[in-house]
Amino acid sequence: MQGHDFNGRPTNILENQYLRLETLASSARIVRLLPLGKANIFAELGQKKIPTPHGDFYFHGGHRLWHSPEHMPRTYIPDNEGALASLVPDGLRIDQPAETWTHIAKSIEIRLNPDRPQVILHHEMRNDGAWEVELAPWALTMMRLGGTAIFPQPQGNVDQTGLLPNRQLTIWPYTSLGDPRLQLRNDCILVTASPALPPIKLGYFNPHGWSAYWIEGTLFVKRFEAITHAVYPDGGCNSETYCNDEFIELESLGPLVRLAPGATLSHNETWELYDDLDQSFIPDPVKELLAA
Repeated sequence: MQGHDFNGRPTNILENQYLRLETLASSARIVRLLPLGKANIFAELGQKKIPTPHGDFYFHGGHRLWHSPEHMPRTYIPDNEGALASLVPDGLRIDQPAETWTHIAKSIEIRLNPDRPQVILHHEMRNDGAWEVELAPWALTMMRLGGTAIFPQPQGNVDQTGLLPNRQLTIWPYTSLGDPRLQLRNDCILVTASPALPPIKLGYFNPHGWSAYWIEGTLFVKRFEAITHAVYPDGGCNSETYCNDEFIELESLGPLVRLAPGATLSHNETWELYDDLDQSFIPDPVKELLAA
């Protein structure tokens, strides 16, 4: 289980015949994901950090669990130390101590499917405070630049006459719809992950329950639950992306809940790795475009 060094921090390793995954030994962070024979597809951000009233928050790169809506300093409580890792069948569970000030304790259970290149993630948040807290679980995966992110769009009518809207798009104030990295298509929104500023961020309710990233012959697919009619943060988003000059994020969110003292909520993801674009859930025009 003991692994390598990640910017001066020790890691734990999970691996099978399909992939290798590394977590920080003292934090509920997944920092490396390497398909067999290939390089890490996650972003590695060195010592990139921002100051907060509670200490420096390090981005690291890779995968983390936050709670939404985003707010400084609530969202950015440092999480570098104190986590406890324990073995579970085919994987690892990491329990982070409750955050200072928010009193939210985070955990992540990681299991590798022994029969295919698949990672199964179970995230938890527990309210160790004395008051009810409104939040939504928010799982962010930071990919390295050089690929294209794929976000499938709702298709067809939602009513018999086709008079009602079938999709919405939430756009952050620094995002330009004329950004050349962004392609607003009817079948999918595509984001080319090339380094540029200002950043772009957008989100929507994704009824398909997946997003993907195509980079150097590897297709990374993130799957999550899409609950129709649930109340999601950020204007109803269960799927978001953020891209700047260092990384691109694939983000999934759970519904907003009022978490009572002592209560726990969960949010699940499944990651899949493929060696090509020839997958039935990728629209043919998108396959042709990305393969060109």
